[in-house]
Amino acid sequence: MADFITELQHEFTLPFTNPVLIFTILLFVVLVAPILLKRFNVPSIIGLILAGVIIGPFGLNWIDNTHGGVEIFSTIGLLYIMFIVGLELDLGEFVHHRNKSLTFGLYTFIIPMLIGYPVCYYFLGYDVNASFLTASMFSTHTLVAYPIVSRLGIARNQAVAITVGGTILTDTAVLIILALVLSNSDGGLDIGFLLKLVISLIIFSLIIFIVTPRIAKWFFQKAESEKYSNFIFVLFVVFSAGFLVELGGIEPIIGAFAAGLALNKLIPHSSALMNRIEFFGNALFIPIFLVSVGMLVDISVVLNGPRTLIVALTLTIVALAGKWFAALATQKTFRYSVTQRTLIFGLSSSHAAATLAIILVGYRAGILDEYILNGTIILILLTCIVASVFTQRSAREIAISEENAPLSPSSMGHFAEEKILVPIANPTNIGYHVHLALLLKDKKSVNPISLLGVVPNNKEAEKNIVNFRKKLQEFVSTAKAAEVNVDIITTIDHNSADGITRIARETMTDLVILGWPGKAGILDKLLGEKIEQIIKYVDKNLWVCHVEQRLISHKRIVVISPPQAEKEEGFAMWVSKVSKLSSELSIPVYHLGHPDTQEIISGLKKTGNFIFQPFEDWDNPLSCGDQIRKDDLIILISAHSGYISHIPVLESLPGRLESRFPHFSRIVVYPKQPPTEQLLGNDDYIFIP
Repeated sequence: MADFITELQHEFTLPFTNPVLIFTILLFVVLVAPILLKRFNVPSIIGLILAGVIIGPFGLNWIDNTHGGVEIFSTIGLLYIMFIVGLELDLGEFVHHRNKSLTFGLYTFIIPMLIGYPVCYYFLGYDVNASFLTASMFSTHTLVAYPIVSRLGIARNQAVAITVGGTILTDTAVLIILALVLSNSDGGLDIGFLLKLVISLIIFSLIIFIVTPRIAKWFFQKAESEKYSNFIFVLFVVFSAGFLVELGGIEPIIGAFAAGLALNKLIPHSSALMNRIEFFGNALFIPIFLVSVGMLVDISVVLNGPRTLIVALTLTIVALAGKWFAALATQKTFRYSVTQRTLIFGLSSSHAAATLAIILVGYRAGILDEYILNGTIILILLTCIVASVFTQRSAREIAISEENAPLSPSSMGHFAEEKILVPIANPTNIGYHVHLALLLKDKKSVNPISLLGVVPNNKEAEKNIVNFRKKLQEFVSTAKAAEVNVDIITTIDHNSADGITRIARETMTDLVILGWPGKAGILDKLLGEKIEQIIKYVDKNLWVCHVEQRLISHKRIVVISPPQAEKEEGFAMWVSKVSKLSSELSIPVYHLGHPDTQEIISGLKKTGNFIFQPFEDWDNPLSCGDQIRKDDLIILISAHSGYISHIPVLESLPGRLESRFPHFSRIVVYPKQPPTEQLLGNDDYIFIP
């Protein structure tokens, strides 16, 4: 009995050493802290950091932050944040606004340095090396509050895009400065060191941005059905990149961010794999990282005399002031709203990862003293709290304003009412049509994607319905893993075309995605019936698709639209969906059409990735074929007969496209038909009943 009591006392000796107990406490904290503080409107990020303060070595001393398990999870979480940032970055927006990102990166690097150096040198009395290194710390920021904007669905707002772009630029510059200052303090700053640094960066860039995407593309194609292997492969790439860049003397967070950029185009944002990546990060890795940040905070240091408190408050005020002025300069330069300025400040004001790396390395090298170290720990806590509060408030305002924005041609109507219908002829040969629907579907829509099967009205009807539903369950499971609501509709009808038309009306479908007709007759057959019946009677946005290869394998979307396409009611719908597909696949849109149409498209929101090339030779429409390249996704905008943008050549053009480009992915879009009564009373349309 005495041995049992002794062993029990040993197990509960502080700090705890049992890995099972430590992990249990961490899970309990991750579960309970956000729930409790949510009642007081405290962001979950702050709750997790405060929980780390309480259970850490300077609080209740339950867990020592030097414990191997905590340190591993903390490292994973830190790299995971930077990886998700790179993965969710809209490369099209980033490239389109690269000058803005560079400008913000310059502001958020220079302004804190200009404020911080004289304060550290003249007010706090540190030497040149210490003042310069501490001032560079003010320029860094860790995107601790990024999960807030991701959760609220505004990660692709322009303010977020330029902040993320500026983050990697300024953090990379500061981490390079760290290496230079350390070499200078050791007397080793020479051409050899700089040459080694440049060579390391070049080799790393070649491996990550050239070799890795090719290997990843090959792996995803070969192991497309191995869902768990894909996730493990992604983790392998992330940590391999972190290790490789660390070998070159640079912090591994840069490698993790680079890995996210390298895989950005290969992992669509609405895919099941992206959902798994975000789930594991937000559920486990990132929360434990935030708890570990709190464990570093020693509140008692403020009692060690006024010097510590003075240094801590000075560092915090300078850090926040530098980031606020950088956000203000960015707002004034690009005429952003006050809410966007607040969002930029909130995202860029938190100091954690790179800041901690710089100060710890400088402290261990003897450049910085314990006052700077302790003051920085307090700075991390305070700036993370400020960043979370400002980001939460501004992100919510932006999310609400986007949701409640007045309807316009660019807003595409109510996303909550969007309905996509995918008729399936053969459940064993769905191809990529379901995947296309998943990418086009807006996550805000409350309606599911419906997979439709029309079975003949005969004695085998009930049996065919059961078999059809069984064969589609795998696709339903894949969609649900990506948090996309999917349902299966089966109906009995003598004619498949009539069944599709009827169900499209009954379910108030907005978009119908059909498979390309068979070779027996171009646009003659669909599901064994005449496709002309569906084109004629389905008054919805209709996409007739032939997808030759995986959607992420395409390099460009080529859109061909007839003159006056902007006059059709479904114009805004197809522009929005093409833009969304471009954004999901991170590829540009090359538009061939009338200049008037292109002028209107360029005036719509979220069409920054369009490249315009005027085309008006509709006497010979295939003359534009010389501009189509391998791995292009061709989208032809057609029109229903009798409508203003309809021209006779559109009737035969799908077949001619198939003959000219038999092994290319092709989509023919028939925009929505407005009711006859509306057309007769509207001068914008020419309609022949």
